[in-house]
Amino acid sequence: MALPDGSFDRLRAADCADEVAYVQACLRLYFAGPLAAAGDVSMRGLDDAKIADIARLNKVATFVLKALSRAPAQERPTELFQWLDTYRRRTVSMNASCIMDSMAIHEVLCASEIDFVFLKGPFQQHLLYGDYFMKPSGDVDILVSPLGFFRARDALRTIGYEVSGKSRSVWWIRFLGEQHMTRGDGPKSSTVDLHYRLQQPGSPSPRDADGFLRRKRQVEIAGATVPFTSAADTLLLSCISVAKALFNREPCAGYVCDIRASASGLDEEDQQRVLDAATAQGLDDTLLLGLRAADVLLGGGGTLLSERATRILSRIGNEDLLNMVIAPWLPSLRWPQRRTVLWELCGRAPVRYLAEAGWAASADISRRIFERPGSH
Repeated sequence: MALPDGSFDRLRAADCADEVAYVQACLRLYFAGPLAAAGDVSMRGLDDAKIADIARLNKVATFVLKALSRAPAQERPTELFQWLDTYRRRTVSMNASCIMDSMAIHEVLCASEIDFVFLKGPFQQHLLYGDYFMKPSGDVDILVSPLGFFRARDALRTIGYEVSGKSRSVWWIRFLGEQHMTRGDGPKSSTVDLHYRLQQPGSPSPRDADGFLRRKRQVEIAGATVPFTSAADTLLLSCISVAKALFNREPCAGYVCDIRASASGLDEEDQQRVLDAATAQGLDDTLLLGLRAADVLLGGGGTLLSERATRILSRIGNEDLLNMVIAPWLPSLRWPQRRTVLWELCGRAPVRYLAEAGWAASADISRRIFERPGSH
């Protein structure tokens, strides 16, 4: 996540614990449902700019806007509400462009008979929240099989996309398993993230990435039917995104909200099926980490998955995990070593851990070689 405006530095230098608590309270209010009152969210003595930074970096500004919209107009924080409304309008514009780009990509890949599935983005937001514009989506994410990767890249070139310079290296293609392709310049530019792998080195990868293609569902978008990840895989991918964000020490409350939205409708049998599917992929502990993060951020518990999730990274207290998710810039935060997290997510299985750790070490060496300035 690029933060060119120095937001991390500003927040690190400031005492923003109360503003973090405010954003968390807004998120809990959002998930409490439309009948919940907004009276528990008070802004007395808080800094609008800090709240805006926290919400933006976590991609939850629209959640905060919708929570505050339940309060009477005269009780809303005027400046913050105006900023959130502007943010929402920009998100609508960005995601509308993303949807149009997605439909063009869908057309060319279908014409080329390439098996693919859309990941994340406005389509997922509509499925989870009934709203295409909950979080800004600047890129179109697509998963193809390793065999279909270069064919998909060639197909995208026929409609003007070219591989971005930074993603030409061995590190991107071999270890990240993706490339960024861009079309045009400036505000009208378009970016596709073309994936054949679903996790970065340092966190466990799915044993069968092609399974996400086999289990895809067809969803109706703008009068067309497009392929999207299954409901269970959508939940699992959100958990993978949280693991990736924690590895990179990036804020990830937006992904955690997706986990809660994905899991909220699961009965106990559904939860067991999701856990079994994650176990088959070698990602059961990744799933449980995401679910524990959701319980810590948004409240909850008492379900089959929540009870299982309490054992994941149990040495990390709930307060520290909360801050790892929503405020990773805090200087007081005690981060676990990355290898400790990897050991936990590998189920403390030595063979799996050594394989994943070796892959991560190879990736790091490759990145240092191929990502140096002037190495392209």
